[in-house]
Amino acid sequence: MFEQIQTWLTNFVLSDSMISLITSSVILIVTVLALRALLGRFIRRSVASTELRRKWMVQSRNGLLLLLMLGLVLIWGEELRTLALSIVAIAVAFVVATKELILCVIGTLLKTVSNSFNLGDRIQVKDFRGDVIDQNLLATTIMEVGPGRITHQRTGRTMVIPNAMFVSEPVINESFTHDYVFHVFTIPFRRDEDWHEAQKAFLESAKRHCAPYLEEVRKYMNRISIKRGLEVPSVDPRVTIQVPTAGEVHLIVRVPAKSGERGFIEQAILTDVFLHNDFIKKPVRAADSQVAQQVHDPEPGQ
Repeated sequence: MFEQIQTWLTNFVLSDSMISLITSSVILIVTVLALRALLGRFIRRSVASTELRRKWMVQSRNGLLLLLMLGLVLIWGEELRTLALSIVAIAVAFVVATKELILCVIGTLLKTVSNSFNLGDRIQVKDFRGDVIDQNLLATTIMEVGPGRITHQRTGRTMVIPNAMFVSEPVINESFTHDYVFHVFTIPFRRDEDWHEAQKAFLESAKRHCAPYLEEVRKYMNRISIKRGLEVPSVDPRVTIQVPTAGEVHLIVRVPAKSGERGFIEQAILTDVFLHNDFIKKPVRAADSQVAQQVHDPEPGQ
């Protein structure tokens, strides 16, 4: 080992330019130290106030330190430029090799700063949907909910989503209000079916199932509105109409529900309504049709 060190010292030769740079650096450091000593002595002898003396001592020290740093940068500028180019080349190679990992870290910072979701929230990113059960610096693990986007049952599978996806894809948080949420589901009908009676039946069933906790939801939404500065949403169940095509009528049911009972309340309302109704319009009898025709088209002279 000593022989290797001796061999290295023997072969180690400084170039003339390097010797010149080191000499200039040493002269600069000695000059700055001498100036500091002279200024310190001058300030201690000339300034009587203790506070003012301390102030001038600190300012002179900082000024000389800045002067030293600028001098060293000027002396070693060419060498630093060469070193900087080497560092940039290494940095570029590192970024290219670890691009995905860097994007994952950036995605983590983005979702942390934006507070887009927390553990236990139900989120959807692209085609991935589920409840967040774990998250770390590189990935987020969710318990899959599905199948599809309108089902609220866990499939028993977990999905690990790289956090890089949060940089380029929007995140849908279905649990923004946490304890209570608004659940929306659609019931399609044909235009010739009794969708008007179905609208009444679904609204009555929704009100009946939500009545036990409706006031609690209203108070909770008021607190959320005050805390987040949002307008207070109406929590009463609603059934609205949508006409996607000429021959169809869709009933859009919106009900407040506990965060973990969306599927339960939907199934309860659907079972309650369809168990007691079929919503098939009864055919009009011929006699009734004739009576209606006579009412609308009276004979001449009447």
